[in-house]
Amino acid sequence: MKLFRYALKKTLPVMAGYIVLGTGFGLLLRVNGYGLLWALAMSVFIYAGALQYVGVSLLASGASLVSVALTALMVNARHLFYGISMIEEYKGAGVKKPYLIHGLSDETYSLVVTKDVPEGAKPHTYYFLVSFLDQCYWVLGSAIGSLLGSVIPFDMKGLDFSMTALFVTVFVEQWMKNKEHRPAIFGLLGSLICLLILGADKFVVPSMMVIIVILSILRRPIERKEKEHE
Repeated sequence: MKLFRYALKKTLPVMAGYIVLGTGFGLLLRVNGYGLLWALAMSVFIYAGALQYVGVSLLASGASLVSVALTALMVNARHLFYGISMIEEYKGAGVKKPYLIHGLSDETYSLVVTKDVPEGAKPHTYYFLVSFLDQCYWVLGSAIGSLLGSVIPFDMKGLDFSMTALFVTVFVEQWMKNKEHRPAIFGLLGSLICLLILGADKFVVPSMMVIIVILSILRRPIERKEKEHE
């Protein structure tokens, strides 16, 4: 119970964002003619915020399975890169491992990657609780949005910016918490350069590749610097 309370405390910022974002998703889905069961099923089995928002448009337009698969790959390509960094952390997780992989959202990753596990607690149990709580917030928000959308009309204009706002919040929190800022700076510069060269529609995957290469080259100097700060 103590570990659960600790995980709950750590995930409160995500709860605030996910309930709002999940509500927006549920509303958007309802506006396009898909009810509560659709909202719950997508939030439980897909559980990928940006992709779920895009998925509403795909459903509404009757997109083919090939289009859906390619879109999902492009939208969630970033998961391939930061998922690789959790291979060692999730090794030996046993029956928890499949869910830990499924539940590794952007915000969950930002929490578990810090390895801020209470003394004496099992890391995999903590990671599981963080992942589970975060998904519960998203599912709850999706349900709230779907139910509200069935009784109250909403103007959805500008709602998609809420996801960007949450990403910025998580970034600022990590910046303030960590003294080693070079990974964040390289990430920003790499993304900005790829954005300017390739445009908004094509920069995500190349920027991730650039960041992975840079951080792989500078991994040991950065790790040494982080140990100095501890």
